[in-house]
Amino acid sequence: MNYKIRREDALDYHAKGRSGKIEVIPSKETATQRDLSLAYSPGVAEPCLEIAANTEEVYKYTAKGNLVAVISNGTAVLGLGDIGPEASKPVMEGKGLLFKIYADIDVFDIELNTKDIDKFVEAVKLLEPTFGGVNLEDIKAPECFEIEQRLKRELNIPVMHDDQHGTAIVSGAALLNALELVGKTIEKVRFVFSGAGAAAISCARLYVALGARPEHIVMLDVNGVLRPERTDLTDITRPFATSRDLHSLAEALVGADVFVGLSKGNLVSPDMIRSMAAHPIVFAMANPTPEISYEDATAARPDIIMATGRSDYPNQVNNVLGFPYIFRGALDVRATEINEAMKLAATHALADLAKKTVPDLVNLAYGTDHMSFGRNYILPKPVDPRLLTTVAPAVARAAMASGVARQPITDWEAYEQQLARRLGQDNQISRVIIAKAKTAPKRVVFADAENLKLLKAVQQVRDEGIAYPILLGQTDKIRQIIMENGLDLGDTPILDPRAPEQGELIDRFTDVFFEKRQRKGVSLTEARKLMYYRNYFGSMMVETGEADALISGLTRNYPDTIRPALQIIGKEPGVEKVAGMYILLTKRGPLFFADTTVNFNPTAEELVEITELAARAVERFNIKPRIALVTYSNFGSAQGDDARKMHQAVAILHKKYPDMIVDGEIQAHLAFNTELLRQNHPFSRLAEEGANTLIFPTLSASNIAYNLMSEAAGFDAIGPILLGIRRPVHVLQLGSSEREIVNMVAIAVVEAQGK
Repeated sequence: MNYKIRREDALDYHAKGRSGKIEVIPSKETATQRDLSLAYSPGVAEPCLEIAANTEEVYKYTAKGNLVAVISNGTAVLGLGDIGPEASKPVMEGKGLLFKIYADIDVFDIELNTKDIDKFVEAVKLLEPTFGGVNLEDIKAPECFEIEQRLKRELNIPVMHDDQHGTAIVSGAALLNALELVGKTIEKVRFVFSGAGAAAISCARLYVALGARPEHIVMLDVNGVLRPERTDLTDITRPFATSRDLHSLAEALVGADVFVGLSKGNLVSPDMIRSMAAHPIVFAMANPTPEISYEDATAARPDIIMATGRSDYPNQVNNVLGFPYIFRGALDVRATEINEAMKLAATHALADLAKKTVPDLVNLAYGTDHMSFGRNYILPKPVDPRLLTTVAPAVARAAMASGVARQPITDWEAYEQQLARRLGQDNQISRVIIAKAKTAPKRVVFADAENLKLLKAVQQVRDEGIAYPILLGQTDKIRQIIMENGLDLGDTPILDPRAPEQGELIDRFTDVFFEKRQRKGVSLTEARKLMYYRNYFGSMMVETGEADALISGLTRNYPDTIRPALQIIGKEPGVEKVAGMYILLTKRGPLFFADTTVNFNPTAEELVEITELAARAVERFNIKPRIALVTYSNFGSAQGDDARKMHQAVAILHKKYPDMIVDGEIQAHLAFNTELLRQNHPFSRLAEEGANTLIFPTLSASNIAYNLMSEAAGFDAIGPILLGIRRPVHVLQLGSSEREIVNMVAIAVVEAQGK
């Protein structure tokens, strides 16, 4: 979905808290004076002497081997042009953030205040001892070509200008797969390039390396077709000048097999697409507006395979599929450069990955269970966790085969396991949930809409296409908050249950509620009275189909919020006790905690049901639950009420679900320290991989645990997720942040999609 990014939101995002998007954090202990003496003087002298004796030891004793410089002079920033080095810094920080979240590569962004090629090259050369690699970014053509070539010759570390090669590598993979699908060979097809900048030239060069014939390429710039007689050609563009009698884009596209757009929007008409050869391949990659819209192109030619640079259409050509993993592989073998063999290896690895069975995690993110190689899937999705373990090893192997690796990998299985552990394979869950919600947004009613924080979250939910919000509260008050704070909620409905215009709904809701509760102590008069309360009104909207999910509780206490939902919507069939679950997003992946909100001191039998509910919830995220029932005892090592009931619950679970990965009673640290667990309790079902789901003996214990981990450790939390209720109802904790509200809405929408 293409949604609007507001200027105020973008500025606030970059300015809030610590200014900027990145920080440097210690990777070693610093708690004691001894730690500091080891980190600096006098202990730091020892690694200094080792490195002085053998320079290669710098990779062992410093961060150099995992540190990339993202360097720009701000002369070609996004679509903003030459805006200067300072103005480019937010982009460079953003590139560093992508390196970190996708490949666990640390970045220093460096902005150079020069347009002089010699000075630029000299500055980067002087920085070589600091970095394991250099990513050149947003440098205008033709200077970027010379800068990259000189640095590749003069540095002994990997250098890549992603603006050139990233698009080439990713689109090259898309090209190979598209050609396979239409039964054409790269040696025979005819290409038309709209654009002759850095990315276009690099794409053309890579396609030639893949087998394309230069004489089959027609390239255009702002002055038209590149032809030999033109006097403005350079050494870089001249190889792609054509002698064919072509003078316009329309002429060039007649009978062409492949169009590659790296220019500007709306240059290509439907008639031009219709003039192309059978089964045309169109890569309209201008952003945000492609050279021709997806709708117009597919309408003109039903036999088309099309890719764009946009995420809201199939086959997005996104550089994030390439550069993090290319540098990861290059760094891990200490490559002296990123050469053509490594780029081609990345291209083929991406192409091959798109042909493999798509993981459930990716299908979940895109709202399908059958995504597979075909015309609408010629590239892997950015959320695919296999990218790191596929592309990086391919690049590393190519570096070794081409003789540029200084530290060859010998145990590839161990290397891939190491890659998988770097980020936690399921740590993308928040992005996946939001992506899944956006595939089929649902109507979500908000019971506490007279709140600025909630309204800001609602604006984000609406803008991103996560849900269709409905607000409950005093209309004038809500509109005043919207106006005073410059929010834009468009035509979002605002309903006041106490307003006369809601009389018809009140009448209908009263009848339904009275029917449900007339034999449970509720009179008709009382039923009507309760319908004026927002939590009752909102719950009834969900029950009667006026909405698909309810979000409440931001300004009210938990029991008062959950009671109406239980009375009106009720529990799932067979469920005796509802429960609450939190998701904590940690380095090792998501951790699931239950029961965090409902049951104060559950019995062994109730703990069994809580475990069952939690396991089903975890499975809905396409994650295999590995469950630990935690307390102060390890498998009978201590006595007490909590230990006994957790022991009993595990015994029931083992008998009832022999294949479930669940164990206990166990201390929380052992649930994660698998080495210690194997040493002392090798029989445990958690001994191999440890736990990702914790069941606590009391509400007090679980509440303390998730709050400590959230606040003290700084982990993002999603929740509480109400388990066991028949339709999606979620109760926010008092003081929930905007991000937490948005995450909860996404959870509710995903649940509603499955109802």
